[in-house]
Amino acid sequence: RPLVRKPGIESAFAAVGSIVEHLLDDQRGVRNLYESRLFLERSLVREAALRARKQDIDDLRAALDANEDAIADSEAFYRTDIAFHGVLYRIPRNPIFPAVHSAYTSWLAPHWERMPRSPERNAMNHGSHAQILARIVDRDADGAELALQRHLDAAWEYVRVTLVQDASS
Repeated sequence: RPLVRKPGIESAFAAVGSIVEHLLDDQRGVRNLYESRLFLERSLVREAALRARKQDIDDLRAALDANEDAIADSEAFYRTDIAFHGVLYRIPRNPIFPAVHSAYTSWLAPHWERMPRSPERNAMNHGSHAQILARIVDRDADGAELALQRHLDAAWEYVRVTLVQDASS
């Protein structure tokens, strides 16, 4: 017999996935999603700098170490990049944030996968992650937010250039 379940957060995001994918058909749609991610992640790093527990810091360090170990392997680096940001979404202990991170990751993945990757670019991103973590460890909310802003601004520029090149092909 049928079993009725209350929809969870993940299923809600999955339901809007096709709508978001339609909105991402152009550069402005991707930019809008990226801006919403920046808005949320700036708050998350501020929260982490102010309230992260020892285990949260340990989790960020472990994610950063894995990120560093993967610099030479771009596919592995991509996974560890997602994992590092994923820790930030878990720190507030609100189940909505990890679901949002999962949604962002799935919605943006087709665009990220088209971008050329290199160990040099990976090393630059790892350095940005290290700066974010250093500011969180220092309990410097403004510095953590600034480090995150710089990191995602650089990432957006790389995405923007890739999208413009794709559009002109």
